[in-house]
Amino acid sequence: MNNPHTLLPSTRREFLRTGARGIGLLAFSRFAPDFLTSTALAGAPPPESDRSILVLIQLAGGNDGLNTLVPYADDHYHRLRPTIGLKTSDVLRIDDHHGLHPSLAPFREMLDAGSLGVVQNVGYPNPNRSHFRSTEIWETASESDDYLPSGWLGRFFDNQCGGTPATAPGATATPSTTPTPSDIPVGIHASNEVPPSFLGENPHNIFGLSRGALRPRHAGAARLVEGLLAAEPAASAGAGADDNLSFLQHTMLDALATEKRIQRVLGGMKPDGAYPGDPFANALRGVAELIAARLPTRVYFVSLGGFDTHGNQLGTHAQLLKQLADGMAAFQKDLTRRGLADQVLTMTFSEFGRRPSENESKGTDHGTAAPLFVMGSRLKAGLHGTAPSLDVGANRDLAFSTDFRRVYATVLDRWLGCDARAVLGASFKPVEFL
Repeated sequence: MNNPHTLLPSTRREFLRTGARGIGLLAFSRFAPDFLTSTALAGAPPPESDRSILVLIQLAGGNDGLNTLVPYADDHYHRLRPTIGLKTSDVLRIDDHHGLHPSLAPFREMLDAGSLGVVQNVGYPNPNRSHFRSTEIWETASESDDYLPSGWLGRFFDNQCGGTPATAPGATATPSTTPTPSDIPVGIHASNEVPPSFLGENPHNIFGLSRGALRPRHAGAARLVEGLLAAEPAASAGAGADDNLSFLQHTMLDALATEKRIQRVLGGMKPDGAYPGDPFANALRGVAELIAARLPTRVYFVSLGGFDTHGNQLGTHAQLLKQLADGMAAFQKDLTRRGLADQVLTMTFSEFGRRPSENESKGTDHGTAAPLFVMGSRLKAGLHGTAPSLDVGANRDLAFSTDFRRVYATVLDRWLGCDARAVLGASFKPVEFL
C-alpha cells in the first residue's frame, strides 16, 4: 500500500512541478515551511467583482492564417494555392483585398457589430517551426534563442498587477499588494495541462477543468487529504518535515475548497441551446458561468486543437474554424446577455501559421506568421497591422510584420492594468486595438 505522504511533493521544486499539473499552488503563508517562505506571498489582484478579464484561446497545431484571413484579391495567393486556395466568390469580404473563410460567418457579423478585431501577420524574429518550441516561445514571450522558466501570464501574477475595468482603455492601474484569497484561482484553464503561460517564478493558485464534462480535475483529492489528516496528529505542526507536511495538508484542503466552490457554479448549469454542443463551446460556456458567478479570477485559458493540417486541409480546417467562430460568438452573446461584455477581452493565438504554398498532400506545412483575433465590446474593431507579402517562392515563409509581444504589451498595459515592461522585460509598441 502506498504511503499517502509519498504522493505529495516534499521540496519546492517538486511542489511547483506538481502544481504545474493542475493542483492549486495556494500561498497560505502562516503554514508555509521555510523553503517556501520567500515565494508564497506573491499574489494576484484583489478580488473586485468588476475587474477586467482575459480569456485566452489557443489554436493548437498551427492555424493556417491565409485561409483564415484570405487575401482573395492577391494573384500570388491563388498561384501558391491552386488546390486549397479559397474561391473569391466563397470568401466573406471585409474590404477590397481581404475576407474571412466562409466558416467564419459569425466573425463577419461581429466585425460589423464592432466587437471583433483582427491583428494581421503576427509572429516573431528567427521563427522556430517546432510545435513544442514555438508554443514555448509564445507562452513565455521569449526571444527565439532564449529559454525562460516562466510564462508571460505567470509573470503578470508574480508582479501582483492590479487593474480596474471601470478605467477607460489606455489607463494603467498601480500594482496591488493585497493577495487574492487562498481558495480563489488567479488562473483557470480548460486544457489537458496547465499552460506554460500560467507558470510564474512564485507559486500561484492555478486550477484546471476537465473540458468535456466541465468539472474540476481533482475529484479524488478528498480521500488523499483525509488520509493525510488521519495519518498525522494535529500536534505534528512543529518544525522541519512536519512543517512541510502541515503546509501541504492545508494546500490540499484549500484546493478542495476551490474545487467545491467551482463545482457549485458548474453543477448548476442547465442546458443552453445558445451554445453548440462541442467540448470547445462547452468550455467557453463554463468560463461564462464562472465569470457570471463573480469569481475574481482574471485569466482563463481554453484550447482548441487539430490545426496541424499537413494533408487534406480544406475539410478539416473548415470544421475547426466553424467550431471556433460558433463557440466564440455564443460566448460573446452570453456575456452581453448577462451584462458582462464590457469586462471581458478574448484573444486567440497559435504557435505559428502555415506556409503560403500548399504541399503535395493538399495541405500546408509549418510556417511562421498568421493573424490572431481579439473579441470584446471595448476594442477597436477591424483589421490591425500590416498584411504579409505573398510574393514568395514555393516552400518559402511569410515575413512577420507584428511581433506577438506587441499584442501582449497592449493587453497588459491597456486591459490588465499592468506595466508590460515588468512582465515582458522590454518595451513594445502597442497595437491599436484597445
